[in-house]
Amino acid sequence: MQRGRDEELRGEALVKEVCRLIRSARSHWDAHENASCRSERDRAMALYERLSGEERKLIPQVLRVWLRYRSEKYFGPGRTAPGSKRKPPKRGPAPKT
Repeated sequence: MQRGRDEELRGEALVKEVCRLIRSARSHWDAHENASCRSERDRAMALYERLSGEERKLIPQVLRVWLRYRSEKYFGPGRTAPGSKRKPPKRGPAPKT
């Protein structure tokens, strides 16, 4: 589905698309494809925010938990940016002189 068509989704079609996008993001996550996972997750999150309270209950709990908690942990604003401030390699004991 194209992003331009996302605005046209309503009701059951919107719920189905959110589920599909979350599942797709999880598949990318499992395959360590972080960029693809992030884009699918962002789309899913944008559509999820449009759902009413009743529609949100139609999303399986396991998908809601992944979208809200698990993915926020790794993709949210509080995460450590990739490649930043990595720990220096551990050194062995100092050589004896």
